[in-house]
This record gives sequence, C-alpha cells and structure tokens, in this order.
Amino acid sequence: MTSPPLGNLDLETDSPWGDECSINTRTPPISQPQADALQSSTGTCGPSLPSSDSKPSNISAPVSRLLASKSRPSRRPGQAAVVKLEALDDELGPLGPLGDNFISPEPSPAIIHDQPPKPPHKELGSKPKRMPYRGDGQLDVVALNEDDEDVGVRRIHGKVPPPVEGPAGPGGARTGPLSQPIEQAAHPTFEIIVGDPHKVGDLTSAHIVYSVRTKTSSKAYKQPEFTVTRRYRDFLWLYNQLITNNPGVVVPPPPEKQAVGRFDNNFVESRRAALERMLNKSAAHPILQHDADLKLFLESEAFNVDVKHKEKQATPAAESKGMFGSLGFGGSLTAKFVESDEFFHDRKLYLDALEVQLKALLKAVDTVVAQRKALSDAAGDFASSLSALATVELSRNLSSPLESLSDLQIRIKELHDRQAQQDVLTLGITIDEYIRLISSIKLAFQQRQKAFHTWHAAESEFAKKKGNMEKLQRQGKTQQDRLSQLGAEVAEAERKVNQARVAFEEMGRLLKNELDRFEKEKVEDFKSGVETFLESSVEAQKELIEIWETYLLQMDREEDEALSYQPQGEPAPRPPPPPQQD
Repeated sequence: MTSPPLGNLDLETDSPWGDECSINTRTPPISQPQADALQSSTGTCGPSLPSSDSKPSNISAPVSRLLASKSRPSRRPGQAAVVKLEALDDELGPLGPLGDNFISPEPSPAIIHDQPPKPPHKELGSKPKRMPYRGDGQLDVVALNEDDEDVGVRRIHGKVPPPVEGPAGPGGARTGPLSQPIEQAAHPTFEIIVGDPHKVGDLTSAHIVYSVRTKTSSKAYKQPEFTVTRRYRDFLWLYNQLITNNPGVVVPPPPEKQAVGRFDNNFVESRRAALERMLNKSAAHPILQHDADLKLFLESEAFNVDVKHKEKQATPAAESKGMFGSLGFGGSLTAKFVESDEFFHDRKLYLDALEVQLKALLKAVDTVVAQRKALSDAAGDFASSLSALATVELSRNLSSPLESLSDLQIRIKELHDRQAQQDVLTLGITIDEYIRLISSIKLAFQQRQKAFHTWHAAESEFAKKKGNMEKLQRQGKTQQDRLSQLGAEVAEAERKVNQARVAFEEMGRLLKNELDRFEKEKVEDFKSGVETFLESSVEAQKELIEIWETYLLQMDREEDEALSYQPQGEPAPRPPPPPQQD
C-alpha cells in the first residue's frame, strides 16, 4: 500500500497524532513551494518549517520536544504516514542547539505541567547546612547537599555524635538519661564498688561476703545501677569463665587464696581492694565488657541458681566458643614449641625479668610494712610503760607530762598502723596485681602455643589423608565411591588446617594488642601508685610533726601555769633588798 505524498497529507484530519503538530525541527529541507503548501495546510498547528537556507531556531527545538512529550492516542486503522529522513548539513552537529551557550527559554504556563522532571544538578558554591544539636557536646558543620546520592549519610566533623536513647528500666520506663552519645553507647562506662565485707556462716562454713555495686551506661543491663552480694569463690568462677570464653585475652586475675589469717581486718581490706580493681579492669576491657558471664556475675540476684542452670544447658565447646572453641586446642604439648616470632620471644624474656624485679620490689615493700608495724608495736609498748609510770608518780608536775607523752605515743602508733596499711593498698597491691597479670599473660602464651600445636596436628592429619587418596589413585582401580569419600575427607581436613592457621594468627594479633594495652596500663597504674604512696608518706610526716609540736606547746603552757601558781596560806616571797651603797 502506497501512502500519499507528504505535500498532499491533510494534517488536520489525517494526522495519526490527532490535532497535535507532528512537524519536527529536524525535518529534512524541502523546496519553498512545498513548504508554502504544507504551511497553508497546517493552519495554526505549531511553528513553521524552516527553509533549506535557514537555520533552526533555538526556541523551536525545546517547544517541539515538549509538544512531543504529550500522551498520544493510537493510530487510526488503515492509515500510515511515511516520512523520509535525509542527512542534514547542520553546523551545530547531530545533537542540535546544545552546548554551553544554549539558554532554554521559560516554558509557557499551559505546558509547564507536562515537562519531564529535571535531572539533579549540583550547584556550584553551595554552602553547607548547619544541623542543630541539643546535646552536651559541640557539633560542627554538617555537610549535606540535596543532590547527594545517599541523603541519609551525613559527614559530621564534630567531637560529639548525635544522641541515642538511654537504658530502659522495669516496665519499659527510662530510668537513665534521656539521651547519650553514640560513642558512650558503643563503649559503655562501668563504675564498680566492692564493699561491706562481713563474715557469715558458722565455724565450719565461715566466709566473707562482699557487696558489689555497679553503675553503668550499658544498655545490655536492665537497670543503670544495681547491687548484688558475692563471695571469693564467685570471683574465681568469673576469672575462669573469662579465660575460657576469651582465649588470648589477658584477664585481670583475683588475689590468691590464703588459709591463715583470712579473717584479719587488714587482709580482708586488701583483698576487697584487689577484687574491686579486678572487676573494674575487666569491665573496662573492650572485649571482656561484652562477655555474658560478666553480665551474669554483676547482675544476677540468684547467682548460684543461674550458674547451675547455665552449666546444665551449656552447649559443647565447639558450638559455644566460636572459631577458637571449635578447634578445641586439642594439640598435644609434648612436642617442643620453638617461638619463631621475634616479638613474642623478646616479650617473654622481658616479662620474665619484670616478674623477678616486681617480686623483689614486693618483698622490699613487705619489709617496709613489717618495719612500720614493728615501730607501731614499739610505740604501743612505750605508751603503756609511760602510762603505768604516770599512775604511780605522786608529783603532779611529772605525772601530767608522762600521761600526755603516753597519749602522744598512742597517736603515733595509730599513725604507723595507718601508714603501713596505706603502703599495702597503694604500692603493694599494684605490684602484687601486676605479678598476677604476668601470670595471666603467660597463660595466654600457653593458649597460643596450644593453637600452634592444633594447627600442626591438623596439617599432619591433612597430609595423611591426602597421601591415602593419592595412593588409591595410583592403584588405578575403579573405586569411585572410596575416592569420593577420601576427597571429601581431604577437603574437610584442608578446611580445618586453614581454620587452625587463621585462629593461630588471629590469636597472635590479639595477644600483641593485649601486650600493648598491658604496657600502657602498667605505666599509668605505677605512676598513680607511686604518687599516692609519696603523698601518704608526706601527709604522715606532717601529721607526726604536728603531734610533736602540739605536745611541746602543751608542756610550755603547763610549765608557765606551774610557775604562776601559788598555794594558799604561803606568803609570797619577798623581793631581795636592794644593794646598799657605800
């Protein structure tokens, strides 16, 4: 079927697009008579066609595109329009009037609703927006552009991130602050106080019970502040659980057991302080603070019942301890372990020397404490002797100074006792703690050594199974089932080798971080311990000087009172007569 020529097409009635103009500015040039005839037939249907010697207008192109973007009805059946396209010699190129200097006119109000959505464009020189923040910290400028691909990602250049909701109390009520920074939520703070040691039980089951009061910002706990009671064996349970759950981590250890004198006041106080330091260090550790057993220890009201229930429902170590626990560290320690990492070799030598030095320092501190206690006992004996002498002395001028001197020696005795206890709680407990921490580090080294033996045991098993499969393949027999089974076993053995190797390397990296943490905390703790030791010594000497100065002033005052006192009935002494002159 042949279509009528373009010049004879009635666009008002036969146009397949209805009443809309179908003339495109990119139509090939035609002769002037044909253009005149076509324009006369179109009437008011859009802009006129350009002539062959004229250039397309900058206004006709966007308007035609806007008109072409309207919805068009379906073609009429039986009619078709054929348009022949020819090459156009246009110096503007095939894309038409597009470029940097092209300025699009404002569309008419009649067609503004039919425009396609404009693509996003980035404005040059746009200023960043400021986001308000009502927290306690300061928030810098938040750069947020409307044309960003991810509007939800905000680049915050401030010290304090936006707040989050605080922990929930019983019944869903918020008992803590309404908001807290994200850093605080990710790294919660703990303040643990171990106090109120008291003896419970009869003669055969007597033990010391401590109250553990915890104040935390962690949302993992039901309340921000709570108190429970624990005994010494509960702290030992927590230490063993933390070591089992976190291989390669240096767990702060509790103080050692003592069979003799465990109910002595000084020993109970030193143990209480050591247990408090253990819990605070464990809660401040970035790994241990998320341990479930630590949460159970700090929060459980029925601790013994919960522990028994946990032991009954405990899953095997391979399922509950992750990658490290699944390996089991079942490698034999009979084979000699040769340290190939120079870092760990040097640290082992350093820790051995440090342990010897700390033990010698602790022995010297114990000697100083023993001397202070001996001096205290001597001052007590001296005070008792002076008091006994003052009771039998008849002269008031002598018995009163003796009694005052006896009271002074009692105060000196109390001062020496207090200073000896402060030396133990400041410097002695720090030295003892780091001796026990070195033992924990050595235990972590042993866990790393077990991981090494597990790795090599897995390699030996893998080599054995691989050799069996290669031997079966060399036999040339058709044992496909056996070969498939050995192939699966070899693949499983290779997986275990890779897993053991990754576990060993991961434990090495973790232990290096733990050793760096140990060094930083050691410097801070010893610096704080020595400063407190010096301050307590200076304060004790100042108090001792004040005691002696007060005693001397009292003696001078009593002596002045004795000289000015005159007994009744005795005449005042006459002054000597003046010398006679010759």
